[in-house]
Amino acid sequence: MAKDPNSATIATNRRARHHYAVLDTIEAGVVLVGTEVKALRDGRASLVDSFATVDEGEIWLRGLHIGEYALGTWTNHAPLRVRKLLLHRREIDKLALKVTDPGLSLVPLSMYFADGRVKVELALVRGKKTWDKRQDLATRDANREIERAFARHVKGRRQAGRRA
Repeated sequence: MAKDPNSATIATNRRARHHYAVLDTIEAGVVLVGTEVKALRDGRASLVDSFATVDEGEIWLRGLHIGEYALGTWTNHAPLRVRKLLLHRREIDKLALKVTDPGLSLVPLSMYFADGRVKVELALVRGKKTWDKRQDLATRDANREIERAFARHVKGRRQAGRRA
C-alpha cells in the first residue's frame, strides 16, 4: 500500500477514464476526521462509485468509501459518509456553472497525499458512448502492438550487432 505518506497515491478511479471523457481537472482538499486519515495512510479507500455534487454553494464528495480504521474504537467514522471538498469560491462557482450543462458531471480521478494533506483530483467529465469506448480500446491495442513490434525490432538489431 502507501509507503511514503507525504507523496503517495491512496486510490485511483481507473474506470472513470474508460467511462467518461475528461474535460477539465482540479485539485481539491477534503475535510476528514482523525480515523479517516489513519485509514487512508493504510490505503483503505475506494473511489469506484464516487461522484461530487454542488449543494448550496459547496461541493460534496459522495460515495467515497474509506474503510474503518482497524485500531479505532467508538470514535471510528462511517465508511460512506458525505465529505466536503475544499475549493476557492471562484472555482466552486465555475464548476457549479459548468455542471448545470446536461451530460456533465464531477468525478474524482485519484486521491493522494500532498505535503501531508489529503487531496482529490476532481474532473469535469462527459459520459462516453459505447462506440467511443470501443474506439479507445482499439487505439490502445494498436499502440500496444506498435510498441511490441518496435521492441522486437530494437532487440533484433542489438543481437545482430553482437554477432558481427
